[in-house]
Amino acid sequence: MGEWAVPQALEPASSGLAKTSEGKAAEVEALIAPALQAMGYDIVRVLLSGGERLRLQIMAERHADGGMNVDDCAEVSRAVAAILDVEDPIESAYTLEVSSPGIDRPLTRLADFDRFAGFEGRVEMVSPIEGRRRFSGRVLGTRGESVVLDCEEGEVTLPFAAMQKAKLVLTDELIAAARQPDAPAEAAAETAAAGEAVAEKN
Repeated sequence: MGEWAVPQALEPASSGLAKTSEGKAAEVEALIAPALQAMGYDIVRVLLSGGERLRLQIMAERHADGGMNVDDCAEVSRAVAAILDVEDPIESAYTLEVSSPGIDRPLTRLADFDRFAGFEGRVEMVSPIEGRRRFSGRVLGTRGESVVLDCEEGEVTLPFAAMQKAKLVLTDELIAAARQPDAPAEAAAETAAAGEAVAEKN
């Protein structure tokens, strides 16, 4: 599992592999995903956290261009609230927060590593690979169901299924790319200022 890879041609991810939620949050995602997809949004992450007052955090983006503004957050929040009011999957009170991914976004889908190839990323594995759980380097893309990073010690291949979490690293290069028309990270410039929509569920 995992290896210091011999260079090979990279292949774009063709599967729908994703790590967008787990546990109760995955149950919520299953309820809201069809409606959000029909509205033109993709779910980036669903996270349920907190103690006495839970926080349900939904990170989303437009399917068409990856952007997400304040109006989009409000639209998603209303749709999600309506679905959860009927389905009621969370028994206790919670705060619903809908936000954009931001520039230094989490990488939760295998295809994200092709989309943001060329930028710096940080990956944490569930278990150590060759004695390490954390890897940082330039994202090169995907190879099968693995992610390839160019780290200081060379090219590293990491199985997506064994990842705990991953994200882009905020660099001058990423910020500059976000300001360029039609750049892979351009939509992040909009999402960085999008803020979030918040609703209470008692």
